[in-house]
Amino acid sequence: MKIRIATRKSPLALFQAEYVANQIKQLDQKIEVELMPMSSEGDLTDKPLHQIGGKGLFIKTLESALLNNSADIAVHSLKDVPAKLDKNFKIISVFERAAASDILLTKKGTSFKSMPEGSIIGTSSPRRKAQIKILRPDLNTISVRGNIATRIKKLHDNHFDGLIIAKAAMERLNLSFENTYEFSYQEMLPAASQGFIGIECISSNKDLIKMLGSISSEKDMVLAEAERSFVAQLNGSCLSPIAIYCREESSHVLVSAKALSQNGDKQIFKEIISSHASINEDIRSLAKEFISKGADKLILS
Repeated sequence: MKIRIATRKSPLALFQAEYVANQIKQLDQKIEVELMPMSSEGDLTDKPLHQIGGKGLFIKTLESALLNNSADIAVHSLKDVPAKLDKNFKIISVFERAAASDILLTKKGTSFKSMPEGSIIGTSSPRRKAQIKILRPDLNTISVRGNIATRIKKLHDNHFDGLIIAKAAMERLNLSFENTYEFSYQEMLPAASQGFIGIECISSNKDLIKMLGSISSEKDMVLAEAERSFVAQLNGSCLSPIAIYCREESSHVLVSAKALSQNGDKQIFKEIISSHASINEDIRSLAKEFISKGADKLILS
């Protein structure tokens, strides 16, 4: 049996595809796994994401490969996958979550709290920009594109004073940087499913779904899907200033959620205690409460 994995060409994407390939091979050493690196529409332009259709462009090419049967599965950073999937596709596996937090890289070693007024931070994420504005309205942000190495080079070349990166990406690529500041979850909540690697396939491929579903972390799938469901119910996208983090604490699941205006001048925030058994119902109730407070309109303002 052979399984063809569609993946983007970036070092992080290839690392994640290799990780999944190794997980599949542990099922049966007789399974042949082939990586199929592809350039997505999002990779072929430096224009800001909001001008070219959002992060969904990064997976569009991979999904086309699934539809035309030139690949069997696609591997993604799950936070980049739209919360509302086309009915032709299904997320069938997620793996144990890596760090969900964001980190700030700076050349001069200043912490976020001590950055001089007017400092410029590089990030293309509306979620990060909005939370920065709440914490430090005296700082400025600038959009930055490219893979991790490209963005770090821009920091070294003085395009900005600080750069925000997902901690999981730095750890997976084994990248070290002398001056880092890790945001607490009280300061900056992560994007839905940040830190998860996900496998996507055609929703009608029952045999593949059954086989690769067996390598998924069941409890992590529950948390990942809960976070994605919250975004979907708010009609949000990967580019919406929505943050949600579900994590286990003792025998409970603590859910922290935020919806913010684009410029960070307003936010809705709430934390609830849930469980694996009740989280779907609790997320629905939480989303309804946020919508009743205008969250679906706030994220567009």
